[in-house]
Amino acid sequence: MTNSTRTTLPNGLTVILKEVHSAPIISWWVAYRVGSRNEPTGKTGISHWVEHMMFKGTERFPAGLLDREIDRAGGMWNAFTFMDYTMYFETVPADKAGIAMAAEADRMNNAIFDPGETESERTVIISERQGAENEPTFWLQEAVQGAAFRVHGYHHRIIGDESDLRSMTRDDLYAHYRHHYCPANAAVVAVGAFDTDEMLAKVNELFGSIDARERPALFVRHEPPQQGERRVNVERPGKTAFCEICHHAPPATHEDWVKLKVMDNILSGSSGASDNKTSRLYQALVKTEIAASVGAWLLPTIDPFLYSIMITLREGRSAEEAEATVLAEIARLQADGITEAELNRARKQAKAAFAYSTEGVTEQAYWLAQSFILEDESWFDGFVDRLTDVALDDVQDVANRYLIPQRRVVGILHPTDPEAETASA
Repeated sequence: MTNSTRTTLPNGLTVILKEVHSAPIISWWVAYRVGSRNEPTGKTGISHWVEHMMFKGTERFPAGLLDREIDRAGGMWNAFTFMDYTMYFETVPADKAGIAMAAEADRMNNAIFDPGETESERTVIISERQGAENEPTFWLQEAVQGAAFRVHGYHHRIIGDESDLRSMTRDDLYAHYRHHYCPANAAVVAVGAFDTDEMLAKVNELFGSIDARERPALFVRHEPPQQGERRVNVERPGKTAFCEICHHAPPATHEDWVKLKVMDNILSGSSGASDNKTSRLYQALVKTEIAASVGAWLLPTIDPFLYSIMITLREGRSAEEAEATVLAEIARLQADGITEAELNRARKQAKAAFAYSTEGVTEQAYWLAQSFILEDESWFDGFVDRLTDVALDDVQDVANRYLIPQRRVVGILHPTDPEAETASA
């Protein structure tokens, strides 16, 4: 795999380029270091809302123009907001990349934020939030996240709280945009069929004239250590019970993160296996018919976040039974460790999943942008090596240090009305 090159323009913009000539395609990304992590109470959801407003156009590129051009070229484009970032991308035929690059350079500095469009988008985003609320697990995850983080911006969902979505103004959104959308807080990433020197010259031509500003200060509040297990109970209409068990986990750049990733593969199979039927939790919960399904996730985040296990209960089985089963499996892992065969399988599955997730130019560009967000140039390129370095004792060690009651948050969703789930679907 060809390594990427990294350059910083005089105005502070980071430029990450990687030539891939397997097809005449370029994936072009712009990543900004701002997400829901950086939102104070009263402005939750503002990063996601600003992302929506960026599609409303500039004077040079009115709304709909880029959409038509990319559709005509057979390409794709989109954007998304995460806890740690906001990213925009276009994947297009190599000879059509110019308009995408020009449009991204223009909207870094010249987005309009029309008041009428702002109000229209308020309705769209509130509807998006209300649509998510139709899923019972949305309420459970929101409650668990809020219990896990009392201070840090990870405590709220990316979509934001409805009260804030109703009260924020156009000027709030525009101020957020002007503060965070600048070269020193951004990276442009290109992966595909181009010459690196020519692409760097083009980037400098389009972005180099944008005014240099100091890298903006980001709103971040440190979360104090959790002092004991926290529990939340949620009641929602429906007929299915759920249980979520979380433990505080380190940031993605910490040496323990990849060890926990391997551990998760053994416990849940979620971090690499195409199906998780060989995982310990599947065997303990699904095969015994306590649960209809079990999954887990460990997200790559800037600050410490959570390792979460979600269980969907079978009718007639209790969340308490499922929780006891999970904790018993954790205790077994802590006491006995894992086998060499499990470690080898976990490594193999995780490597295969990583290779699959980075097969195309779009995915490779995303992971390079993610490395920029994490401020670790080697995070993407060195991922497989770090997986290989995880030893047998490492998995037992992180299980003993992280999967403990003092770092645990347990949430249970109790269904209250079997008829309502069908009615709200």
